[in-house]
Amino acid sequence: MTDYNHYTIAFYNIENLFDTVDDVHTNDDDFLPYSAKRWTDKRYQKKLRKLGQVISQIGNDDVDLPPVIVGLAEVENEKVVSDLIQSKYLKHYDYGIVHYDSSDERGIDVAFIYDKNRFKVLTSEPYTIHLENELGERDFTRDVLLVTGELDGSLVHIIVNHWSSRREGVLETEYKRLAGAEVVNSIIAQLQNTYSNPQVIVMGDFNDNPDNNSVLRIEQTSSLYNPFKTLWTEERGSQAHYSEWNLFDQILFSVNFFDANDSPLDFKKANIFDSKFLTQYHGKYKGEPFRTYVGKRYKGGYSDHFPVYIEVKQKS
Repeated sequence: MTDYNHYTIAFYNIENLFDTVDDVHTNDDDFLPYSAKRWTDKRYQKKLRKLGQVISQIGNDDVDLPPVIVGLAEVENEKVVSDLIQSKYLKHYDYGIVHYDSSDERGIDVAFIYDKNRFKVLTSEPYTIHLENELGERDFTRDVLLVTGELDGSLVHIIVNHWSSRREGVLETEYKRLAGAEVVNSIIAQLQNTYSNPQVIVMGDFNDNPDNNSVLRIEQTSSLYNPFKTLWTEERGSQAHYSEWNLFDQILFSVNFFDANDSPLDFKKANIFDSKFLTQYHGKYKGEPFRTYVGKRYKGGYSDHFPVYIEVKQKS
């Protein structure tokens, strides 16, 4: 019997969900039919089906329904998100979309999909992370997305992130992720000035682990709880780099979720959705996420990240 008071809330970096149309305003040249990656409509449709299959199953060991909320990273535009929620495994669910185009140089954004029967969007807003390179020139990255809404009548604020990568080195790029943390802290401070004891969920691909400075800064400054600290081990994470596990994908939330008197929602558990079908079955990278591409080589998998999720329950 389905428990409609039991929810899954998820985050998923879906590895470069681009359409096959050239956008002259962004650097999407890798994901075109005649590029070196040969990103064809057939491959695009296959990826949509695979991602929809994953999202429909996140957390279904405990909850019979797909997630009521999913934050997404690495989407090109609203069209690809619309195609995703209309794909084979998701089209029977009534998902809505929140998306804004950012100034990211590759043209990838974060997005937010939600079950329109359970969640009502009240307001949404993108926040820019202002970065400069060593020459003092503007360095554009993904926006931070704030969505405020009602989850079956309970007011919640969800902040979706995809912070800057470590490609040029962990220490060399740390200031970029710390800048992302400052934007999140400023958003939460603004919420605390506007609402009484707001319930806040912060999710994303932080490109940092639970023990890195940027994630610790939002946890400590904004009084958040990070259940993913205890899930990250040498054998388990959401993304692997040279066979070392990282847990860049995390969901944190305000500590008032534990308040027996004030909170209508109760936190139950957190987990990484790393079912075997999402993994490489053989070879050197066995057990790691089954990717769509490795470099320019097409593998036909899901994503280079596993989804992560939390379960919450409406108090009766």
